[in-house]
Amino acid sequence: MCHWPAVVVATPAHSGVGDALSYRSERALAPGTLVRVPLGAREVLGIVWRNDDAPPEGLAEGQARDVAQVLDALPPLDAAWRDLVGFAARYYQRALGEVALAALPPPLRELDPSQLARRLKRPARAAPAAVDPDSARALTPEQAAALEALSAADTAPALLFGATGSGKTEVYLQGTARTLAADPSAQALILVPEINLTPQLEARFRARFGDEAVVCLHSGMTPAQRLAAWIAAHTGRARIVLGTRLAVFASLPGLRLVVVDEEHDPSYKSQDGARYSARDLAIYRGKLQNARVLLGSATPSLESWHASEQGRYRRLAMAARIGGGSLPRLRLVDMNHQPKGALIAPPLLAAMGERIARGEQCLVLINRRGYAPVLACHACGWKSGCPHCSAYRVFHKLDRTLRCHHCGFTQRVPRACPDCGNLDIEPVGRGTEQVEEQLAGLLADVKRPDGGPVRVARMDADTTKAKGSLEAQLAALHAGEVDVLVGTQMIAKGHDFRRITLVAAVQPDAALFAADHRAPERLFALLMQAGGRAGRDAAHSGAAELWVQTWNPEHPLFAHLRTHDFAAFASGELAEREAAGMPPFAHQALLRADARTQEAAQAFLNAAAAATQDLPHREAVTLFPAVPLTIQRVANVERAQLLVESPSRAALQRFLAAWQPVLLQCRGLPEARGLIRFAVDVDPLSL
Repeated sequence: MCHWPAVVVATPAHSGVGDALSYRSERALAPGTLVRVPLGAREVLGIVWRNDDAPPEGLAEGQARDVAQVLDALPPLDAAWRDLVGFAARYYQRALGEVALAALPPPLRELDPSQLARRLKRPARAAPAAVDPDSARALTPEQAAALEALSAADTAPALLFGATGSGKTEVYLQGTARTLAADPSAQALILVPEINLTPQLEARFRARFGDEAVVCLHSGMTPAQRLAAWIAAHTGRARIVLGTRLAVFASLPGLRLVVVDEEHDPSYKSQDGARYSARDLAIYRGKLQNARVLLGSATPSLESWHASEQGRYRRLAMAARIGGGSLPRLRLVDMNHQPKGALIAPPLLAAMGERIARGEQCLVLINRRGYAPVLACHACGWKSGCPHCSAYRVFHKLDRTLRCHHCGFTQRVPRACPDCGNLDIEPVGRGTEQVEEQLAGLLADVKRPDGGPVRVARMDADTTKAKGSLEAQLAALHAGEVDVLVGTQMIAKGHDFRRITLVAAVQPDAALFAADHRAPERLFALLMQAGGRAGRDAAHSGAAELWVQTWNPEHPLFAHLRTHDFAAFASGELAEREAAGMPPFAHQALLRADARTQEAAQAFLNAAAAATQDLPHREAVTLFPAVPLTIQRVANVERAQLLVESPSRAALQRFLAAWQPVLLQCRGLPEARGLIRFAVDVDPLSL
């Protein structure tokens, strides 16, 4: 007897291939079973999604292709996981197989059944997650109240609105301990926004629950490590999975608790492939598997804050710092009154010297890596543009290179201007390398308590890309071997730096007047989070300060920052967004097009917009004209986008679903010749 499994394989949405392909099998295959199937001339990994009683209409039995291999050493992916993937594919307008296969560890795509069986020799029983009683801290009244609320019968998502240093991590740890103790098969998922936040959190979870109970899942792991961690989660051996946004798709049959730390962070929204929000999918997954969801942040996203105002999320507040420490005091430096060209204002420099002389540490935030954003010739106007992108190459002084941060194109710094031969080409603007270099010179006369010279270090994407470098730099900082740490936003959130008492933001003004409606929200969160690194040790909290160098000290954002009043800031921003009809009071999607020419990209978008007149719910959506992206060319590919907006999320979703086949037709139009790809970005974070 023949069986007809419908198998999903990795095909992008713009390929036009259906969600599932029909194959023939001599044996019945349970939904969720991993198989290898022929696809064209290749053999690829697939997932059995359902079993049909007969071949699809129009497919003769002799034309059907057989399932090649069955990877039945692994238990099938359960219905809840398949429902999550199915929802993500529908909501974010991607092919089902594209989302499903991207959620699996890459080595699975290459393994045959015998190879997989060798990887599964370890017994598939749950590891014990015994809590170390000596590592559990006594809870503050606010922590205890939050933990009790998390354990209450109400299963609505909870927003843990906790000030920096208020002990949110301890709530995560003890909430996880209660969840695992209540059910021997329960599992917990802990999400963090970036890889650099995993080491310290992983160390705390391993110390509390043991090494065997905890696994990590993030893109910084080797393929073999990701496969081993995924299998441990899928088979139930791992009780706790800690990872970045890709971990939201981990197979966790016993999931009972989901924690999303720093839930406001834009890193939870993928910007490649299926552009999903891990935070939003975590909430949906909690509903699917009857798991509690806890979102934690000192500066919640305005979407989550609005949901808690409406009562859709429970808000749990923790306003006090552990040990009774105070939040850092804001010191605004009006750069209009400082010496011309000053990198660090003299008052700030003096304050840093005082801290270092007392044995305390300082953190300097400048959200731009490299030595300078651009190299320029003032004789002829030449600038270090990238030949492949509509962006400038960044000057990196340490290796004397000009490097494009968009396409990666790198060249040695020219000895003279390529256009006019002028030898006097200069860096324009400042990056982390330049701030590090100049601070070392400005603080040369300051002495540490032991009489030694000041030690300045830098932490950004360039200094942490080598394996183990991030952990080594964090260890040096915690050990007191660094006096001043210069870095990008990666140092501004989540870290527990005990000796830092002064945080300085050098040039944050660019976000104050940006066209992006989310820019003020991001800047406020960044400054609040950065300031939260200061004074985390209660013994030093009274001296903790956040210094901000600004040309616009009267901006209302700083008034809320001075009082640490996120609620007032959020209220004002939400009122502005409601008046302007912006999210969360409206719902958006972007249709993006990449093409060989800007004309072809916009022609495709305009044709796609013109073909929507008869689509369902067309009257409920607004289509804006096609425009180039801010950086319109990357790696010689021209990029354009078209914004779609609606006051109704349901209407927008139905419209987008009906639009997909139209988009496939439009890509074949003569005027769109040169189109490379298109993609729909639902709930975009930047326009």
